[in-house]
Amino acid sequence: MTAASASRPRCRGSLPVSEQISVLVVDDEPIIRAGLSAILDSQADITVAGTADDGAEAVEVCARLRPDVLLMDIRMPRRNGLWALAELGRRGLLGPGRSRVLMLTTFDLDEYVDDALAAGASGFLLKNSSYEELTGAVRAAAAGHSALSPAVTQRIIEGHLSGRRRPSDQELARLRDLTEREADVLRLIRDGLSNAEIADRLVVSLHTVKTHVSRVLTKTGCQSRAQAAVLARNTLS
Repeated sequence: MTAASASRPRCRGSLPVSEQISVLVVDDEPIIRAGLSAILDSQADITVAGTADDGAEAVEVCARLRPDVLLMDIRMPRRNGLWALAELGRRGLLGPGRSRVLMLTTFDLDEYVDDALAAGASGFLLKNSSYEELTGAVRAAAAGHSALSPAVTQRIIEGHLSGRRRPSDQELARLRDLTEREADVLRLIRDGLSNAEIADRLVVSLHTVKTHVSRVLTKTGCQSRAQAAVLARNTLS
């Protein structure tokens, strides 16, 4: 199924189209594209708006269809997922109010994980994930939350603890306007805590945490919690 042929109207039970999560499935293997599309299309609140078979096509189709989420393989011939992620950001198609990107990989230690999260991917999912993990990750990404497999989350934390490298001046500058409390929230995002868990840890309301998280993302220029977690790992003790 091509991207052009997949753009079609849908009637999904009691849910109007405006309340469905639209997804663009990007993978160079036709069987994988078809399988992922079938799983997602079986959900009442998710509809596959289109498909693409490489990063360049993904960017063009995203610009036309403006899906809520791109479910995109990171390893593809020609233009891969990392290139597409950077190009989506350059064109202003990525982030809050626009499209979110959920990366797919076969390997839990893919060398592109750090680069993809730092570039604004909302999450990383292994191709052997369960149906529930896949659909849950799509819903989380659409809602603006991080969607990381446990293996990837652990990698981020371990990367922070190992002190892989010194932060760059550019990274440190992105923290300059944070208040002390916002920096605390960023550390907890780095450690993988949810908003509810952050609220419990800081003894504040959930609404207050959501406000802090929104300000942290705005001030640091991060397009997702996952990107903020990578920034925090590289900069905060």
